[in-house]
Amino acid sequence: MSAASVTPVDLSITPRDRRFAREARPGRWWHGGNPYATAFYNALSATFPKGEAFFVEAVRNHREGAPAKLAEEIKGFTTQEAIHSREHDMFNKAVIEAGYDLGPLEARVQFRLDFIRSKPPIASLASTMALEHFTAIFAHELLADPRHLAGAEPEAQALWRWHSIEEIEHKGVAYDTWLHATRHWPRPKRWKVKAKVMLLATRNFTLDRTLGAIELLRQDGITGARAWFGLLWFMWVQPGMMRKIFSAWAKFFLPGFHPWNEDDRHLIVAYEAEAALGRESERKVRRAA
Repeated sequence: MSAASVTPVDLSITPRDRRFAREARPGRWWHGGNPYATAFYNALSATFPKGEAFFVEAVRNHREGAPAKLAEEIKGFTTQEAIHSREHDMFNKAVIEAGYDLGPLEARVQFRLDFIRSKPPIASLASTMALEHFTAIFAHELLADPRHLAGAEPEAQALWRWHSIEEIEHKGVAYDTWLHATRHWPRPKRWKVKAKVMLLATRNFTLDRTLGAIELLRQDGITGARAWFGLLWFMWVQPGMMRKIFSAWAKFFLPGFHPWNEDDRHLIVAYEAEAALGRESERKVRRAA
């Protein structure tokens, strides 16, 4: 496993136990009054409580015998993901309070997870590895291009940016756990399985999140061509998250791929510097009051 892993030796996975959407509850169209942007991110958030609990379960099931460094990283990963589940559960409650029914979206997530759990445990780990790559490249793009959250309410922005830096920080854990669990597999078999799983995960992820957002738009009274055009324009054209992550997604299939082939911890450094300034400004305001 260690020969194939390029996870930085000085990487520290640090859970940041923050709380969002308690006092400042997101409005119905919290993303700049844009129903399409709001529907896209709400559909994504609806997956996280169940999905990230599934990721934790899948990785933990394969930690036995892991090298000490990986075992420590798994511990940090599971703590971060548990906090993410808690915070998106709270965010989703605010979405429900704003008038949306997330039931159909959550049922679809449960259907997918039940199907994967019906397979051997390695299937859950492979799915986690693929979906963690998805979340990592989403996180990178979201932090690298401020247009993705432009106009969103501050509390919602804070949640998504916080989540993104931790997804970058632990982006190699599921992959390294996969390398450890399949260390006795021939390379062609390992590549074939991971490629097939990524293609299936991509199809299901894209289909389910799109249909989930369309359902939320329907609940807003936005249907038909208007719903589809507005949503697909936001997803694929402007700001075009799905289009912009394509090259990073495709790298998954290259020989020698590893999530840490690109060290993007500068995005975490920039976030933490900005967060520190924000905290200092809040302290000054409180002292002045």
